[in-house]
Amino acid sequence: MTVTAPTTGTELFADRREVVVMRVDGALLDLSTPLAEGTVVEAVTIDSPDGLAVLRHSAAHVLAQAVQQVNPDARLGIGPPITDGFYYDFDVATPFTPEDLKALDKAMARIIREGQTFRRRVVTEDEARAELADEPYKLELIGLKGGSSDEDGSSVEVGGGELTIYDNVRGAGRESETVVWKDLCRGPHLPSTRLIGNGVQLMRSAAAYWRGSEKNPQLQRVYGTAWPSKDELKAYLERLAEAERRDHRRIGVEMDLFSFRDEVGSALPLFHPKGGVIKRVMEDYVRQRHIEEGFSYVGTPHITKEDLFYTSGHLPYYADTMFPALDLEEVGDHGRYRLKAMNCPMHNLIFSSRGRSYRELPIRLFEFGTVYRYEKSGVVQGLTRVRGLTQDDSHSYVTPEQAPDEVKHLLNFMLSVLTDFGLDDFYLELSTRDDSKPDKFVGTDEDWAKATAVLQKVAVESGLELVADPGGAAFYGPKISVQAKDAIGRTWQMGTVQYDFNQPKGFGLEYTAPDGTKQQPVMIHSAKFGSIERFMGVLIEHYAGLFPAWLAPVQVLAVPVAEAFDGYLSDVVAQLKAQGIRAEIDLSDDRFGKKIRNAAKVKAPFVLIAGGEDVEAGAVSFRFRDGTQENGVPVAEAIERIVAAVRDRVQV
Repeated sequence: MTVTAPTTGTELFADRREVVVMRVDGALLDLSTPLAEGTVVEAVTIDSPDGLAVLRHSAAHVLAQAVQQVNPDARLGIGPPITDGFYYDFDVATPFTPEDLKALDKAMARIIREGQTFRRRVVTEDEARAELADEPYKLELIGLKGGSSDEDGSSVEVGGGELTIYDNVRGAGRESETVVWKDLCRGPHLPSTRLIGNGVQLMRSAAAYWRGSEKNPQLQRVYGTAWPSKDELKAYLERLAEAERRDHRRIGVEMDLFSFRDEVGSALPLFHPKGGVIKRVMEDYVRQRHIEEGFSYVGTPHITKEDLFYTSGHLPYYADTMFPALDLEEVGDHGRYRLKAMNCPMHNLIFSSRGRSYRELPIRLFEFGTVYRYEKSGVVQGLTRVRGLTQDDSHSYVTPEQAPDEVKHLLNFMLSVLTDFGLDDFYLELSTRDDSKPDKFVGTDEDWAKATAVLQKVAVESGLELVADPGGAAFYGPKISVQAKDAIGRTWQMGTVQYDFNQPKGFGLEYTAPDGTKQQPVMIHSAKFGSIERFMGVLIEHYAGLFPAWLAPVQVLAVPVAEAFDGYLSDVVAQLKAQGIRAEIDLSDDRFGKKIRNAAKVKAPFVLIAGGEDVEAGAVSFRFRDGTQENGVPVAEAIERIVAAVRDRVQV
């Protein structure tokens, strides 16, 4: 709407309680901000993405106020909103305990009920230093220049704009109004703490280095969540509980799929026989799919001379996530070596091993390449973030004219893979360079514009939702990533397609064009799973371990009612194995009821039971995962149904 007379957002939206901030010229502002006549204003409601961020940011301030009420010696770090919540960092003598968090929840509730007003003040640097003299981390932020202080989205303005402090005011507008707390902050905030309501809860605490650097002091970070209503908070907590039940780390142990051992090293998984079955099925599937899609299978070593990664451009861009170099001179070799962190440089060497003609293009190379990345200990998590991972990595070498069709081909390939594995709710994300950080990217403006236009056109033509990710590109070119939602609505980044104009130049790759000239190909990176390990972790949580029959490590578990029927079911299992079915029989001394309970832990799609009546009828009984049972199914029919379910990738 357009303002017709000088006013404020508070007056403009007085009859709309759900409006908590406003947008003017693209910037979010407090409702108390004065508005001139003719200003175009957009209402931002508390349930919108921006409104939720402001709600959570305001809740973070209330948390910090509560901490300093309980512990006046606590020093403040930063407190930004994050996905589904917020956090605040504190320098305190001892870590927070669960009992501390309960006490802080109560203190926050009191502050919220008081209806304190968030009031913004513009201050000079000297004024800010004087007011926050007891806050060393805030003083450090004041001294920083050039924008936001925190890579996670801190809302502290530390240069390049106004320096502001937000006061929490009790009894605003009255003679007895009192400033009860303050924080260095860019804002905006809710008009009142009362609008935070009862949809807020503290979740946990953890150690965190100041500004994310191990060289800095270790602070204590308190995480919380905030929602517009108690019902939405309850629904969120229920989603978290369901996510906990689906945690692939827990299910992996229960199903004996994989383990991590200190003797090997953190974030380096060991796949047990049953996990190995899933891994092999995934590999067999995607290897065959690549062959069908025109790729040639190649193999490259796990270690290479360090210079190769300078040629590719990865060093120094990715040095922080690569394992340290190995100096092999003392064993007779010369030079420094690196564990392979990516496969593309070696694929480039394969391409350049002989002359290439335009008639050969596109050339598509694929391998299961195991790479090693030194992820920080704070971010590794089960299979979804590891230090040793196997990529279904491919690289297409094409003429510039072929690039759009190849990108489309790869995108359709990726989407079909996800669909086959039961992930069919997805959207696309287009990652581009950050023009404000040219030192983080290589190539000309023309290179980037051309590459981005190709990816964007293909993405739009796919008909899928397309979300922008400015600044998220790799240093060598833009990318499309598929963001897939799992069974409980969480989004995971899966396969990617990346357009690379840098490495062909660095490696001097070329092909002979129709006119006889030497031309540089375009290189397109693609991984359909991303990594075998991460994809498996996502699948475990998506299915809660209840894999479709074709993926399940044990497809059929046979359970005799009594020992007398062991031989009968053993013969059925043998027939199933002859058909390629992964079938087992429980011949333990456990009672029948215990065997059925054990079968539920195995999570086999089919449990076959046989007792006296089944034997007499030449039949078996099906017991399904939901506890239902189908009795008296002839053995031949049972085998046919199981084989068909596996062949057709049916979820049972």
